[in-house]
Amino acid sequence: MDIVIYLLLGIGIGVLSGFFGIGGGFVLTPVLLLLNVSPVLAIATSLMYTMGTSFSGVIAHFRLQNIQWKPALIIGISGVLATQIAYPFVLFLERFHVADTIIPVGYLLLIIYFAYSLLLKKEKHTVNQISIGKEFTLYKLIFIGFFAGFISTTLGVGGGFIIVPLLIGVLSYRSRYAVGTSLLGVLMIVTAGFLTYAASTPIDYRISGTLIIGALIGGQIGAIFTSTFSDAKIRKYLGTLYSITGISLLLKLLNLAEIGLLLLLAYSLSLVVHFTIQNFKQRQQTKLASK
Repeated sequence: MDIVIYLLLGIGIGVLSGFFGIGGGFVLTPVLLLLNVSPVLAIATSLMYTMGTSFSGVIAHFRLQNIQWKPALIIGISGVLATQIAYPFVLFLERFHVADTIIPVGYLLLIIYFAYSLLLKKEKHTVNQISIGKEFTLYKLIFIGFFAGFISTTLGVGGGFIIVPLLIGVLSYRSRYAVGTSLLGVLMIVTAGFLTYAASTPIDYRISGTLIIGALIGGQIGAIFTSTFSDAKIRKYLGTLYSITGISLLLKLLNLAEIGLLLLLAYSLSLVVHFTIQNFKQRQQTKLASK
């Protein structure tokens, strides 16, 4: 029964990953923390899972031609370098027994900022391509990758939840291209981060493997769903997901972890159901229009 639950959880988060380009750890890490899994183990498991969701999403978005390769590689390489700095930092927090507080609080502050940037900041004119070397774009990409890599390994969140809003907000990237480009960078970052943790952290590969199988299925579905919604709608849904996740973590810090977990899972499930229904309706309309 546990395997079925983890499989369904993997599929559900995989759909969100493929749709938002967030790698999946953005949702899985808070769920594991809310289930009282130790921060280091939650991060390691989440990074392994995110490898699966990112790989699945990259394949799907490659077919949809949503990946901009040069920016993705720059983000990925700089992010990989950052993972090697972040891991000793996490061990330092563990040694002084402050990881249980600092990691959730740091996560919460980032979520609040990105929820604000997606829901309340005025959307800029967006572009389809990033021109490397123009207006310090190269330096911006390096910063985005390094920052995402450090946060990814510190919080076990893949980095996509940072990369996507920064590509949209800082480089005025269209949502679907930000998603596809982010996933390739995330795949490089989380692979390096996971290998660093795997060398010293005991991981339940049965559970992680089941989650990844679900991710491979869900990631393909989520990427397909992006064609059903406008860029503005994707921004709105992602910003709301950030807000709900932030509220759930705040409830955990207030010793109301069960309520926070139910809130996060309920909203995530409602998104998956909504995406499925809207995609089905669009397919039906397309069929009727072609007759």
